[in-house]
Parts: sequence; structure tokens; C-alpha cells
Amino acid sequence: MISVDKVEEREIGFKKVSPKIIVVIPAYNEERFIGSTVAKTLKFADTVVVIDDGSTDDTANIAEAVGAIVVRQPQNKGKGVALTAGFRHVRGLAPDVVVTIDADGQHEPAQLLQVISPVIQGQADIVVGSRYLQKNSKVPTHRIWGHHLFNFITNRMSGVSVTDSQSGFRAFSPQAVEAIASMSFLSNGFSVESEMQFLARDQGLKVVEVPITIHYHDKAKRPVVKHGMMVLEGLLRLAGQYRPLLFFGLPGLIMLLSSFLGWGLIIEIYRTSQSLAVGYAMVCVVLSVLGSVSLSTGVTLHSIRGFLLDLWYGSEYSHGKRRPKKQKA
Repeated sequence: MISVDKVEEREIGFKKVSPKIIVVIPAYNEERFIGSTVAKTLKFADTVVVIDDGSTDDTANIAEAVGAIVVRQPQNKGKGVALTAGFRHVRGLAPDVVVTIDADGQHEPAQLLQVISPVIQGQADIVVGSRYLQKNSKVPTHRIWGHHLFNFITNRMSGVSVTDSQSGFRAFSPQAVEAIASMSFLSNGFSVESEMQFLARDQGLKVVEVPITIHYHDKAKRPVVKHGMMVLEGLLRLAGQYRPLLFFGLPGLIMLLSSFLGWGLIIEIYRTSQSLAVGYAMVCVVLSVLGSVSLSTGVTLHSIRGFLLDLWYGSEYSHGKRRPKKQKA
């Protein structure tokens, strides 16, 4: 491994500092790239932990042979489950910073130092490596449009804005690692990166971005539309779970207000023509019912969520007065 002392002094400006860097790589059937990815990453990290998510090829054996610690998952359960296992494993290794990268060779491990810099300097709890801050990555057009859509939904719903909500190249402070490891990601699939923004907002973690370069070596493993729908479905589920009042309550309120306007129109029509607009009335009834159900659902779920958070973290958490700390069992 390279001298981290020299690297930190040159790249980050810290003298006599040698942070313990641990990299977590979730992998599923990545025997083609996992060896080179681990080997390159070990030049900049103290430890590389590969979470083998039920691979049916030689991913785990190759990673282990190159020098990674391999945590084997018996079944393929998705990236979210793999990352949860990874964070829980590395928090016992006392890292100063934890980095996640993808196993398919798209990221440049040489950029690891610039990704961890804000964490080492105490400027961030989560650092997102963004392919859109600079124009160094040749991102396929369909991915750009998809990412813009996912960014819009994630940023609005989570309350934390980034330019690349789907980036897998990230750095985490010990506080962020503990916060994530003490919970389980609700996302099993590729919306897990978006979920980190929800968690960051809920747990008072500071998020910043740094530019990275990403390389697309092969075509996507999954059909583009199918992959996009999986991420979109995951985002909508996250919005309902983390922001029920916004997700259910706002549409319900809009439907109720629309029904009130409709009833006003119906009354005006009856006043001027002495005839009942039956079609409009039926629409207003439907809007009233759906709006009432949606609004009450949002309020109820919001209250239940707040109650559970109060039980888990203490009442100060739900009022945003301090960063939550997990209670001891």
C-alpha cells in the first residue's frame, strides 16, 4: 500500500495524519472486474471488504485471492442488503472513513483520496462522488435523462439536494457509518443511494459532493427501462415510508380542494339553470372520498412514524434539536 502519510500531506493538507480507510464493495457476479477493482483500490485503502451478494460465479474467490476480506451472503438479496451488511461489518474495524465503490470497474480508485477529503477535514459526514459536477464522463444520453428524473424526485422528497443521487462512489464519516449500521436500509435494490439522502436529512448528517469520472465499459446488465422502473418504484416507496405526510397528505389536500371548487361550480350551475350537474357531482364525490382517505392516511402514518422515532431515539430527535443517537438495548 502507498504511504498514506505522504498522500494525506500532499492531497489533503494534513501532516502526520494517517486515517484508516476501509472500502466496501457490494458485488454480484462481477468476476470479470472484481480482481482489478480490488487490486487498484488496495493501493489507496487499508482494507477492502467485498460483500458477495450470493454470486454464482467466482467473484468471491477472486476478490479473496487479490487481498479483500469477503463477506458472503448466501442468497442474492440486492444492493441495499449488501451495503447494510458491509456497514455493520466495518464499524467494528474502527475506520476513520469508509468508502463505497461499485464492483464493475466504472469508478477510478485513484480518485478515492479526493472523495474522502471532506470527511477527513471534518467538512462532511457523507461525500457523494458526482459524475455531473464536471464534464469528464461520457454518460449515455438515456442515463442522463433517467438520472435527472431520479435526482428531481430524490432531492424534492428527501430535502437534500445533490447532482448525482445514483452515484455509488461515496465516503462516510464514522458518525454516518454508525447511523447507517444501526439501522437497515429499506431499499433492497438500486434506490439505496437515494435512501442515503433521506437518512442524512433524518439523522442530521452533512452531505457534500466532489467531482469524479465514471467509465462505461459495457452495456448495462439489465434492460434500461426495467432498471429505471425498479429505481423509480424504489423511490416512490421511500417517499411513502420516509415522507408519508408529503407523499399521501399533499395529493389528498389537492384532491379535497379540487372537490370544493367543483362543488362551488355545481352550485353555480344549479343556481343559474336549475339543473343538477350529475357528472360533475360524481367526480366531486370521488375526489372528496379519495382526498379524505389520502390526507388521513398521510397524517396517521406521519404520527405513527414520529411516535416510533421518539421511542427509538428520544423526543428531541423528532423535533430536530440534535443528531439522534441509538439507544442501548
